Amino acid sequence: MTLAVLCGSTGNDLDPADAVRLADELTAGLSAAGASTVLTVGGDDVRAQLGELARIAVQAAEPLLLCAGDLVAHPSLLWTLATEPAGRSTALVVATESGTGGGLREDRGRLVPAADGPTRFAGALCLAPADLRLAAAAAEKAIAAAEDGGSGPGGRGGGNALDLLLPALLDAGLVPIATRVRLLHAARVHDHAELVAAREAVEAVDEDKALLRLAVKERDDFFTTYAVSTWSPLVTKLCARAGLTPGGVTALSVCFAVAAALAFWQASRPAMVAGAVLLYLGFVLDCVDGQLARYTRRFSSFGGWLDTMADRAKEYAVYAGLAAGAERAGLPYAWPLAVTAIVLQTVRHMTDTWYGALHDEAAARQAVGTAGNADAGGGVGARLSRASNKVQADTGSLAYWLKRIVVFPIGERWALMAVLAACTDGRVALAAVVAWGLLAAAYTLALRSLRSISMRVGVLETVDTSRHRDDGRMVRGTVSAAGLSRPLFWAGLAAVAPLALIVAVAAGWAPRGTRWGSWWGGDAHIELVRAGDASVWLVVVAAVVLGGGLAARGAHGGPLDWLVPAGLRAAEYLFAVAVALICEVPPPALFALLFALALHHYDLTARMEKGAPGPGAKRALLGWDGRVTLLTVFALAGVATAGELLVAAGVCLQFLSGAVRDWRSGENR
Repeated sequence: MTLAVLCGSTGNDLDPADAVRLADELTAGLSAAGASTVLTVGGDDVRAQLGELARIAVQAAEPLLLCAGDLVAHPSLLWTLATEPAGRSTALVVATESGTGGGLREDRGRLVPAADGPTRFAGALCLAPADLRLAAAAAEKAIAAAEDGGSGPGGRGGGNALDLLLPALLDAGLVPIATRVRLLHAARVHDHAELVAAREAVEAVDEDKALLRLAVKERDDFFTTYAVSTWSPLVTKLCARAGLTPGGVTALSVCFAVAAALAFWQASRPAMVAGAVLLYLGFVLDCVDGQLARYTRRFSSFGGWLDTMADRAKEYAVYAGLAAGAERAGLPYAWPLAVTAIVLQTVRHMTDTWYGALHDEAAARQAVGTAGNADAGGGVGARLSRASNKVQADTGSLAYWLKRIVVFPIGERWALMAVLAACTDGRVALAAVVAWGLLAAAYTLALRSLRSISMRVGVLETVDTSRHRDDGRMVRGTVSAAGLSRPLFWAGLAAVAPLALIVAVAAGWAPRGTRWGSWWGGDAHIELVRAGDASVWLVVVAAVVLGGGLAARGAHGGPLDWLVPAGLRAAEYLFAVAVALICEVPPPALFALLFALALHHYDLTARMEKGAPGPGAKRALLGWDGRVTLLTVFALAGVATAGELLVAAGVCLQFLSGAVRDWRSGENR
């Protein structure tokens, strides 16, 4: 349900008949966009309009779709505003003809004020229920601005109440999503000639064709842009005609990916080629599900969550298929590569999530003048930020595409795996994924760290820290009682400790079985030098890992503390790897545990990113700390393999039961 308000404009030269006809068209467009009720706020007094908007915002309990009465636009633009995927506030904007003077600019798809920005307000916005009280307060403040005779960024002459409301909202800290017109048309009109010209411009565009093209992400990765998006809209159109839902297409893409993994497991050349084709087609469908959602505007928090979870599950299933196929062909070291790939990629995704949250938080604080801007001032981070933004603006250039490719996005990962699997073998494909992933991780971590220091903003202090750390009762109730500061230091130490043990085992400095088993290193049969009892090593490293919880209650507001969740993920995953190495756990069992842990942690971040229902209020008994303790106990008891499988089953049960319970009871489904 959506409540719409049509705000009359003052000071224009439209004929009364034209104004009435335009109002009727906009009312019909608002209703078509999903508005259950359309109210009209008119009159020549902008202050009275703002007061009425404040009253409506206070009383409303549903999204509020606001539209200026002088707007001529494709109706689908209002529909787009009213169906923002995550239910966030959004504003309709267009680029200025001169490229300056719009008073607004985009920052990662969000709208922020800028004195000479290249973007201007187009006269329509949709306010999420969570922002309605802020809107009411902003409207009251905008009344004072109206008394000064201003018309805001989109007005001319008398202006419109919305032209004063939006700047007040931005000053109050709202950072709405920027909905750009792109291939469609929207214009504010002030006389009959402008009205006629605007209607002709609207009629000149094939709206359905434009919507189909707009369903494709505007700035996607290189492989996706040139090898998928050139023809995927045709598939999207066919899926829409067939009545398929985005979730149904997601399920099909999962089937293709699983079939590809099974083909890779067979390891014969025809099977490897078939797997590569299936993997490519599965990726096409992975793009189509999002395009279908944008084309039909059939969004839901569950759909966004499901898409994220399916993407990760598909990719990691393919890793397992490649490793199993290489092992079937007698190629050693494939499973260690698959284990490295899943750990590396999951930790990288954790940094992606929290850096994005940090960037959004910086934009919000900058809007109200409470934080520094990474693009302004001096320092290495500021200079890198400006250079990055300059490259990002030059779309299509060699530097732009190199910047997009070097971070190793999903399209490039899947393309690399498909090509190398078809031409070589699973081990080579996994080795390439690991090598490129390490390069991408080093590049992004270095640049983001420098930029985040320039932002001077913390993000974990604004959320439920213990939940996103995945702390269990041991840390929440006992370990964190130490109350230490510097959480990033302790999380980093927790990650380094098991990594050091893994290196020691591989180099023969730490205890393990007397030979490299066929699972881990083929038939190398390298004798290891024992450096003491394995139990001592396990207990010491487990203690260091648990030390990551010493600062759990400390402030997580440092500019680099967004790395803490990724550090704790690395600590837990690497400890599981160390246990597997020392206790000769078969890599498939270890991979199953890492797979379950990855889904559990992606569930946490996907709920945050997609505006999904949060986990239930009841805290899980076992967090990362409890799982590390269990793995240590199982290893010391001599049942490490059974222990890792048992922990994997427990994590899967916790994840699945929690997801089903929360989605069945959640408001957004």
